[in-house]
Amino acid sequence: MSTIKHPVGPQSSKVYWRRRLVVGLGLLAVLVIIFLIVVKPGSSSGQPTNARPAATDAASDAPKDTAAATIPDKTTAVDGAPCDPKNVNVEAITDAVDYDPGQKPQFSLSLTNTGTKSCVINAGTSQQVFTVTSGSDAYWTSTDCQSEPVDAQVTLEPGTPISSSTPISWDRTRSAPDTCDAPSREAAPAGGASYHLAVTVAGIKSASPKQFLLY
Repeated sequence: MSTIKHPVGPQSSKVYWRRRLVVGLGLLAVLVIIFLIVVKPGSSSGQPTNARPAATDAASDAPKDTAAATIPDKTTAVDGAPCDPKNVNVEAITDAVDYDPGQKPQFSLSLTNTGTKSCVINAGTSQQVFTVTSGSDAYWTSTDCQSEPVDAQVTLEPGTPISSSTPISWDRTRSAPDTCDAPSREAAPAGGASYHLAVTVAGIKSASPKQFLLY
């Protein structure tokens, strides 16, 4: 008679049947786990359930980077209401704070419309005046020897800065209209001397001067 149907041993057949049942359930659990690992319910096309959305989906809604607006170097004209000077913030900008001997400071500016509506302003080089001072002494003014200034009307959008496209280089000398063609000009004191850059655009002064040092 088969020992499978009728287990043989010192204990009752019920004990052996329970042991077989436990072993069978254990094997079944192992098979179920293997099945779940292979099939991965809830995923599609065999992709992991925790896979991130495709990068293109997120990128499609992300804001695109745009180049900062700049003031044209050539004559331009645009339509629109003129800017109220009290709503235009002018900022003087230097490319460094300290300048080593022989290093020429580079000056630029930024305009920001602090109003709530777009407006138009002539921000061309004909309207830009950069002035370098030390104490009460004005050492250099960009218009002293300026050549070919242009009128460049630009639209200022609320809260969106617009900057000069080409920095102005200062040769670290004292300027005056009658020295533009001189072979040499008086050098500005250095050795850690402090200077301030101020800018006006269309008669609107920068909120505060920018300090820098010459070595």
